[in-house]
Amino acid sequence: MSSTSETNERDVGEYGKRFLAYLSTEKGYSPATLRSYGTDLEQFQDFLKGRKLDLDQPEHIARDDVRGFMADLHRRRVTKTTVARKLSSVRAFFRFLARKRISGHDPTAGVRNPKQDKVHPRGLNVDQAIGMMEAAMPPDPEGLRNLALAELLYGSGLRISEAVGLDVFDVDSGVVRVMGKGGKERMVPLTSKAGERVRRWLEQRQSFKPVSGERALFIGKRGSRLNRREANRILNRLAEIAGIPREVHAHMLRHSFATHMLEAGADLRSVQELLGHARLSTTQRYTHLDLQQLMKVYDKAHPRSKEGKKKP
Repeated sequence: MSSTSETNERDVGEYGKRFLAYLSTEKGYSPATLRSYGTDLEQFQDFLKGRKLDLDQPEHIARDDVRGFMADLHRRRVTKTTVARKLSSVRAFFRFLARKRISGHDPTAGVRNPKQDKVHPRGLNVDQAIGMMEAAMPPDPEGLRNLALAELLYGSGLRISEAVGLDVFDVDSGVVRVMGKGGKERMVPLTSKAGERVRRWLEQRQSFKPVSGERALFIGKRGSRLNRREANRILNRLAEIAGIPREVHAHMLRHSFATHMLEAGADLRSVQELLGHARLSTTQRYTHLDLQQLMKVYDKAHPRSKEGKKKP
């Protein structure tokens, strides 16, 4: 079934159908992502009907109705993560209405996401991290840039300052040359996916009209080097699309990189070398590994590397 016919069959009202069509045509979301939004909106519509309300009359929907929907999901033992995702879908619907000047009323304002069980408070699990890397971004220059940035942060464990500080010629032949703290340079492997996405972004980089002489790998809409604040906004957008119900910042991806490498069997010294840990230059307890050794460890352990895929 096509996404268009599926949208038309959903009981989400006329505004809901326009919203899903917008996500499909203007945002370029994948069929799977559209199905998730459609299901969430349809469930909210079904709940509203029990209160004699409708998505096509958004001004009559109150904050208590949104909270009631969340409470109903909780009573049905829906997980907190899923409840948060459904609330995110409803928020996006009302933001769409405001963007299209259909309605400025937003009953989701002030409604908080359900408190999550913090099993990994500083990082993401593998599924969440890969979900961000595979987030349904439009295949336009901005989407290509955003995914390339995320792949570098998670795939190579870079600090945010290192990622936004990269120049075009710092990425070459499966490795990235990074200028770390204290002006110390290191070479870090790239996953094949990161290399592919950086290449595709570079093919479109000129569409951002870089200012004269700008060498930055990642640039913003004004044509100058992307800054840390913009980069973190990009990550939070990817996390939102992936259904991660919390704020995600660059250091969480770096921490996740290290955690997932260690969980997959990489030795601590290799991971510290990949991260550019300062203590490697000040203590003899750690062995300085050459790039060839690091590449072997990396290819074997990283979830996004060719050899790091889980066996069935």
